[in-house]
Amino acid sequence: MKYLMIFFLLMTTLHQQAQPIRLAVAGISHGHNSWILGRKNDAQVELVGIYETNADLVQKMIKRFNLDPKLFYTDLNKMLDERKPDGVSSFGTTLQHLSVVEACAPKRIPVMVEKPLATTVADAEKMIALAKKHQTMVLTNFETSWYPTTDKSFALTRDTAFMGKIRKVVVHDGHEGPREIGVSNEFFDWLTDPVQNGGGALMDFGCYGANLMTLLMNGELPTSVTAVTSQFKPHIYPKVEDEATIVLTYPTAQCIIQASWNWPFARKDMEVYGENGYIITKDNNNMRAKGKKGMEIEYRLTPQETQTHTSPFLYFADVIKGKIKVPANGTYSMENNLIVVKILEAARTSAKTGKTIYLQ
Repeated sequence: MKYLMIFFLLMTTLHQQAQPIRLAVAGISHGHNSWILGRKNDAQVELVGIYETNADLVQKMIKRFNLDPKLFYTDLNKMLDERKPDGVSSFGTTLQHLSVVEACAPKRIPVMVEKPLATTVADAEKMIALAKKHQTMVLTNFETSWYPTTDKSFALTRDTAFMGKIRKVVVHDGHEGPREIGVSNEFFDWLTDPVQNGGGALMDFGCYGANLMTLLMNGELPTSVTAVTSQFKPHIYPKVEDEATIVLTYPTAQCIIQASWNWPFARKDMEVYGENGYIITKDNNNMRAKGKKGMEIEYRLTPQETQTHTSPFLYFADVIKGKIKVPANGTYSMENNLIVVKILEAARTSAKTGKTIYLQ
């Protein structure tokens, strides 16, 4: 009888892991909504419900992605109760992230939000407190989390013989600007709003550097944050900054984050300098590195080499199924992303006051 019960539990677990996760979406005004709305149901992820109150946007997405109108709800709690999702992806405004977690956490439904986690530290702390209270998770999705070069860079920095201690990191993130690259009006309206997005380029792209540096520094909070912002295109972005430079100091390192809506082309790359060597990433698959007394090595990486999840939804599915555990200071983690929001809030204050903000 004992072995029969063990066999039954094992088969039940295997069956559950073989089933696709039931994923719902809360809000679709984010420009990245095509990642999930355009994804066809498969063996790993099934789209079971979509919450959105903007009727015009709903009709636009139904037509664009040939979606079943029955998937859509204007009441988030009703969708959660009727569709019973295994997880929820939030594609609304950054300000709305808290309300999504407030609805999902008491039902113990994990949530993945688009970066950054929140517009303020207060909201981020509330979200994490809810997740911990109800024993669930809140993950934050960054495009650079899907990069083999991110995983390889992190691995090389753990090799102290190759890199030595990290001394300086420079991160470049951004593009020509939301209007210039043609984002939707729904996305543009809140992305350029200082309340709904928390800022402009500083929030939109400064979060990447803060997230990556927190990973590289093993979750260490910077000693200080200093930021300078500019408004080079007030005729396009009258309410928010379109250029930001953030300097983070640590007892043993510095980080310069260059977040911009003024690059001549889109970029997400970084330079990591240690006592003995350096790493320079070009994009998601290409980088070069040089260790102490070594030759520079060119890397053309594949996800298989670095065991990188290149889809946030498949990563989310594996977390929900218990196949993988989110590292405490990994790029998706609550711990990392609380620090990210602390850095961003300090950077906003620094830019506004012209003073360095000390966090320790």
